[in-house]
Amino acid sequence: MTVESPVTTDARWVPACTVADLAEDEGLRIGTTPPIAVFLTDDQIFCVDDTCTHETFPLSEGWVENCVVECTLHSAKFDLRTGAVLSPPASRAVRTHPVRVEDGTVFVQLPGGYAPAVEGQEHHGLS
Repeated sequence: MTVESPVTTDARWVPACTVADLAEDEGLRIGTTPPIAVFLTDDQIFCVDDTCTHETFPLSEGWVENCVVECTLHSAKFDLRTGAVLSPPASRAVRTHPVRVEDGTVFVQLPGGYAPAVEGQEHHGLS
């Protein structure tokens, strides 16, 4: 099951980070509300909600390999391409968000109801 943000008139592209901010096979938490995480793996950039659907734990702190993130709390695995659950204990997919890169900046399409990151707080996120 894929849970992708539907494209609506409320959806908007927001700058999340720069490509230089991303390390291969690591997550980068973006302080939106709710928080999202951007990942660079297999030379591709992905974005998902930064909360494991099993427990409230940040996926940005998880282990990443081959487009899969593993939550470090209870080892639930999610496909970064689709959000699909690949192993228990999670049973619900994580929401994915479209990503595009322009001039070295990573933009994420956020649906209505998501607030962009606020500059000056302890997280990444461009304003």
